[in-house]
Amino acid sequence: MTESTPKHLSLGYKVTWGVAALGTSFVSGTYGALLPIFYQDYLGLTAKWIALASTIYAIWNAINDPLFGYITDSTRSKLGRRIPYMRYTAPFLALTFILVWFAPRGAGSGVLFAWMLGAMLLYDTAYTIIGLTYSALLPEVTESDAERNGLQISSSLFGLLGMILGFLIPDMFRPKAGVAPTFLPLQVSMIVVGIFSAAMIVITTFRVRERPEFHQGDQPLNLRDALKYTFTSRAFLILVAQNFMSILMNSLILGALFYTADYVLKTSSMLLVACLFVPLIIGVPLTTLIRRKLGVVGAQQALLLVAGAALLSIMVVPNALIPVCLALAGFGLSGPQTLTNVLFAQVADEDELRSGVRREGAFFGVNALLTKPAQSVALALSPFILEATAFVTREANGGQIFLNQPESALWGIKLLVGLIPGCAMLLGALILVWFPLRGARLAQMQADVLALHAEKQARLGKKS
Repeated sequence: MTESTPKHLSLGYKVTWGVAALGTSFVSGTYGALLPIFYQDYLGLTAKWIALASTIYAIWNAINDPLFGYITDSTRSKLGRRIPYMRYTAPFLALTFILVWFAPRGAGSGVLFAWMLGAMLLYDTAYTIIGLTYSALLPEVTESDAERNGLQISSSLFGLLGMILGFLIPDMFRPKAGVAPTFLPLQVSMIVVGIFSAAMIVITTFRVRERPEFHQGDQPLNLRDALKYTFTSRAFLILVAQNFMSILMNSLILGALFYTADYVLKTSSMLLVACLFVPLIIGVPLTTLIRRKLGVVGAQQALLLVAGAALLSIMVVPNALIPVCLALAGFGLSGPQTLTNVLFAQVADEDELRSGVRREGAFFGVNALLTKPAQSVALALSPFILEATAFVTREANGGQIFLNQPESALWGIKLLVGLIPGCAMLLGALILVWFPLRGARLAQMQADVLALHAEKQARLGKKS
């Protein structure tokens, strides 16, 4: 085979790459932070209805992600396998996101349930297509872990900005205590969020180009072989198990942060947002240094341990120290935020040597199949724990916030923001002990992939 070197990417390219993450994380951050409190606390939808919607939502998630992953892997167009789906789905993402927040206030539980479920399914379909294709682009852009880490740092920093905005904007316009509740300012802000986010995604699609040796040279696998290669990858299955824990943690914390601010600490939610996200922003570029010292998987394990220990501490420290625990957890979360997709890129590289084809869409699709239920688990778990611990909703209190929650409810909130996600992080670090792509094996695999890509480029050049 002909030898090659990984492609170097400019700073401008990396910045443009991250702009799409600003769009996707802005809508997903807003969605994750506001959805539980919007439908349960503001609209009064009970836990059983939310759990039913979450169950149906999880079933659809189990179908759409691997389906779209396989479709994109098999797509052949002048623009490539991924870019067309990102560019032309973005307007539908904006529209379906906006619909989530226009549920008819005062309607019965059946109507609210139907609206919530329908809007969630439409939004998730559009978000899945864009998020999956964006993630699947990373491994094929360059073979270098360092360059992939650089792209992920850009994506993570822009993504964190989007997540912060996803807290700031709803908090600025959501109904506040002591004020007659009105939803119009919140709904207008959601329209702006949806349109802005779609525009950011479209911008990236005009700078990023796909490599022709993959979407013109590779012949797609049939469905049976694609499933066989995917589910026989030991590295992939181990990484998915760890990623499930990270997504469960992330969903629980995002959904519980407003509750923690409003009821446990009785402080501005922006303080907790700052405590969580400022150390996370600091930690993202530092993952480069940790990766150089420990390798990608070792750095991931170390940061998961930091996050897990900090979150568990929330259960035992005085309330005044909870922001400190969130800050330490935020730094640890820089690992899942930045390094997970680099590990998935290594999995895709190993698979290409086995199957002969780049199949990032299949891996990210099946990953979502196996891990997105964690979001539904979190969405269903939160209201049940709050109801079981005697939490008093605003709806039950005449539309006004009930600040003097019983101790049992405050304990329930701490379970959601501390104990459960903390245990998930520690278990994720343990699972990665068995991840096989490290050391000499990883180095040999990366050299073989470079040689294979050089051969594919040569074959494509002869055809043209």
